[in-house]
Amino acid sequence: MGRKYGIAAVLMSAMLGMAACGGGGGSTGGNPLDTSSAAPSGSASGGSGGKAVIGSFDFDESVLLGSIYAQALEAKGVQVTEKPRIGSREAVYDQVKSGGLTIVPEYNGNLLAFVDLKNTAATTDEVNAALKEKLPAELEVLDSSPAEDKDSLSISKDTQAKQSLNTMEDLAKVSKSFVVGGPPEFKKRWEARFKEVYGIEFKEWKPTGPTTADAIKDGTIQVGNVFTTDPKMTANNLVPLQDPKNIFPAQNVTPLLYKAGATDTIKTTLNAVSAKLSTQSLLDMMQKISVNKDEPATVAKEWLTSNGLG
Repeated sequence: MGRKYGIAAVLMSAMLGMAACGGGGGSTGGNPLDTSSAAPSGSASGGSGGKAVIGSFDFDESVLLGSIYAQALEAKGVQVTEKPRIGSREAVYDQVKSGGLTIVPEYNGNLLAFVDLKNTAATTDEVNAALKEKLPAELEVLDSSPAEDKDSLSISKDTQAKQSLNTMEDLAKVSKSFVVGGPPEFKKRWEARFKEVYGIEFKEWKPTGPTTADAIKDGTIQVGNVFTTDPKMTANNLVPLQDPKNIFPAQNVTPLLYKAGATDTIKTTLNAVSAKLSTQSLLDMMQKISVNKDEPATVAKEWLTSNGLG
């Protein structure tokens, strides 16, 4: 949805101006990192529930989740500003910590890996308990949803059959002849960890970004970082390799909040959204966006309405 640990250097100016893409209710546009006109406030005017600035990462699922949060909050009287497609976690996290953003739809396992690189928590409860200990005082996570979108190293069914690959341990035996693809930050975040846990070393790393699933299908790469709710996993006949050592932890959709900017209305509303959000519903919504080319805001509104949250 791109996403793990390893703090990058300064985000380049290419991130600027991306806020006009995607999104749902509320105001969008302009510099996504510009907080001069929309600082969050837990008691601000403009709605009985206060104000909220909602950011998202630079991929469709995150934009969808941000729009779900935004429209649910607007229905409860919160004045919302959306700043979609800001960039990677390295860019977004500091914006929440500083109060430039009030809310970001996060993935609990990747967030933990970002703030505590060596943490070995694997289950949802373990990950969330660790987050409560490791997050700085300015931040908090709300209830995790049952919806989970895990990272995977995936291959084509043809590669699986030819190489007899089913697990990441199997991959280690042939990885030096494989080209791997993923988000631009994928190598920095995962190269050392793959080698440490599984002994996996690749011939080459390519920054394939959102085209990763297609690159596996056409043979540009042999293995790639594809998320398990990506509709292209099925459409391209891809196979996620099993991860017996749990290098990829639980990845439940979980709101990350700037604590001082979150009202009770914001918290109870987002917890209600999380209670309804399932992995299957996320898959169904992503199918509409990726295959049917529906707008994330439209898909978000349909889901909220059908669940009595809009």
